[in-house]
Amino acid sequence: MFAHIPAFFKHVTARSIGIVFAVQGLLFGTWAALIPFVKHKFGLDEAQLGLLLLSLQGGVLLMNPFSVPILHRFGAPTAALGSLVAAAAFFSLPMLATNIWFLATALFFAGAGFASVNVAINTCATLLEARDRVGIMSTCHALWSTGAMAGSALAGTATGLGVMPAIWSGGVALFAMVIAWLMRKPLLPLEKSDQHERGAQSGQKFAWPSAGLWLIIFLSLCTNVTEGTMADWSAVYMREVVMSEEFAVGWGFAAYAFCMAAGRFVGDALIARFGAARMLRVGGAVAAAGLFLLAFLPQMPFALVWFAFVGAGVSLGAPVLYAAAARAPAMAQGAGLATMNTFAMVGFFGGPVLIGFLAKIWNLPVAFAVVGATALWWAWKAGKINRKM
Repeated sequence: MFAHIPAFFKHVTARSIGIVFAVQGLLFGTWAALIPFVKHKFGLDEAQLGLLLLSLQGGVLLMNPFSVPILHRFGAPTAALGSLVAAAAFFSLPMLATNIWFLATALFFAGAGFASVNVAINTCATLLEARDRVGIMSTCHALWSTGAMAGSALAGTATGLGVMPAIWSGGVALFAMVIAWLMRKPLLPLEKSDQHERGAQSGQKFAWPSAGLWLIIFLSLCTNVTEGTMADWSAVYMREVVMSEEFAVGWGFAAYAFCMAAGRFVGDALIARFGAARMLRVGGAVAAAGLFLLAFLPQMPFALVWFAFVGAGVSLGAPVLYAAAARAPAMAQGAGLATMNTFAMVGFFGGPVLIGFLAKIWNLPVAFAVVGATALWWAWKAGKINRKM
């Protein structure tokens, strides 16, 4: 089950793609752990925080349509690395914000950078899979989760011990920029495959999503609502519902991200053995169980186990759905992925906004239970994915 992992890390290009995934996750995990700091600094309630997070979604939605021409103009590797540098710069700025408008603007551009990296680096993974006939998508997403776990745990622990959030986030951003520079040479061999693919598809135009792509889109909405809720609300949930110690507020997301990473590291083998549809179905059921248990039994240390359930359940959603969208027929390179990513990011960034309003009307446990209901729907519909593609 783990036999593919040593081969992945020995493959220079695969390893480099995975490192970019990991650094993107590190950035986002750092932000996720520092959201309570921003909430407290500006005195925001749940609904106001939800509205603020719309800035991220706005950047994502604006950039997704432009990510395909950027990818075609510069190539997937260059687009991925350039976007990673931009995302790093803007993800560090919220900790320096002195007013809410500066904060919202920084989050908007951070969202744009995040979206561009997402499309470009997933395209890189798809190109390598096609060129070398290997399965690396799940392992790459596992490295994203590993980075997110490390970012959340380290940022939460460091700031809980007195490190200023602005200093910590700035250091993480600088680290990401250095890594982006170092990954240029290892990713250059992929440029030839990228140029060939773009040339072969030069005459293709955007096509309206097929029934199969629409199914992927709706499933990705559900998986991304769950991921977005964990990213944006797990630290708040740990502080205000679980009533954890200050140094442990990032541990819920870390437990979630750890099990997400573990599931993704074995995901390529599991998908090959049991099939994508079955793994999506089981994952939806496990994620729903974790969310309902968080809603009804939010005490330490059980809460960390429930967060881990959610991570394990959602782990194979993105690898399966991104790979399927990237292979969507009758669409130019990156177009199927960018189309799905637009809707997926609505779930990832828009879902937490809905959580904020639900928490304002009722409370956070009820909001988490609603997300659990969406996970049940994805478990129900996942069985149709093979018949639609």
